[in-house]
Amino acid sequence: MNKVLKDSTPTDSEVILGILNNSETALKRLYIAYFPMVLQLIINNNGDEEDAKDIYQEAIIVLYNKVKAGDFELSSKLKTYIYSICRRLWLKRLSHINRYGGDIRDFQEFLPAAEEEFDQHNDRDMQFGKMESALRLLGEPCKTIVEDFYINNKSMQDICERFGYTNADNAKTQKYKCLQRLKKLFFQQK
Repeated sequence: MNKVLKDSTPTDSEVILGILNNSETALKRLYIAYFPMVLQLIINNNGDEEDAKDIYQEAIIVLYNKVKAGDFELSSKLKTYIYSICRRLWLKRLSHINRYGGDIRDFQEFLPAAEEEFDQHNDRDMQFGKMESALRLLGEPCKTIVEDFYINNKSMQDICERFGYTNADNAKTQKYKCLQRLKKLFFQQK
């Protein structure tokens, strides 16, 4: 498998455009990116890897058909959407197992845990979205300073040299001011 497929998570728009353009690469990247999340969901809730593969395949087919039909509207991150489909499919499968010979006690604990896990996942996605939006609004040089320090793990000395501050303490003071602005922008959003 080539490095691009292995190391990159496709953007939501790349996946949707890939499906519309019949791109096998987009589907492969989608599978690699989100299957581990589905595998964990299924294994943590009385399933195995084969169940996870089946459920994930069904979810991708649902996504594919909706996108191809032209009535697909994404109101969350694609990752959250796929997780939600997989969760519903797995609950349906568990319900079917229960009706035809399974033990309900095996699954009673699953329902509230799955709902809570999905809600946490969705909340986290919304928070990341708010942070991305706040970072875009932050402006330069603050945006680059915050990204360099927190995302790219640059030292204060590196930031000092990049922006021409007289010393690392001055860069640190600027980073603090930028964080205060970022925090204000983040919490102003609805």
